Amino acid sequence: MDHAAPTRLTVLSGPSGVGKDAVIEVVRKQAPWIWLSVSVTTRRKRDYEVNDKHYHFATRKEFERLIDGGQLLEWAEFAGNLYGTPRGAVEARLQQGIPVLLKIDLQGARQVREAMPEAQLVFLAPPSREELHRRLVGRGTEDADTIRRRLEHADDELAAEKEFDVTVVNDYLERAASELVGLLGSPVLASRT
Repeated sequence: MDHAAPTRLTVLSGPSGVGKDAVIEVVRKQAPWIWLSVSVTTRRKRDYEVNDKHYHFATRKEFERLIDGGQLLEWAEFAGNLYGTPRGAVEARLQQGIPVLLKIDLQGARQVREAMPEAQLVFLAPPSREELHRRLVGRGTEDADTIRRRLEHADDELAAEKEFDVTVVNDYLERAASELVGLLGSPVLASRT
């Protein structure tokens, strides 16, 4: 007798500026059953961001307590800020049969691969490096030095694409989101006693 495969964690990663947030926004409209893990960060909140929706904003001391307590599935430091994924909430959703999506960087994706080898790693790629550069400069949220560092980091991330299970090209937002929804699947409605 065949049993449905257990719900698995899907990690979405890709270079800064590739459009991860925009794709996720469409995914959430297309597939409201998918649970998006909200990362913890010490980064300063941008004007449009809402605490506990875009990120859980924390002080460095609070973040370090989460690390010390083993409460993060993964964590990384980028551009002087810490980012991490709360472990308990992810594991609880997976146990309930709910598809879980994480949006994290390459370093975090590698940590998840170590911690949960069954996780599906999806690389969101730009149509081209030139388009990625245009998007980074065009969004106007960072200074020139930060953009330069992000572009250098993006080159490293683009080179790591082969480490991922699947690549989705963000050439057209709706199409990329639909492809990701197809990879995430539906909730497993199994009763567990």
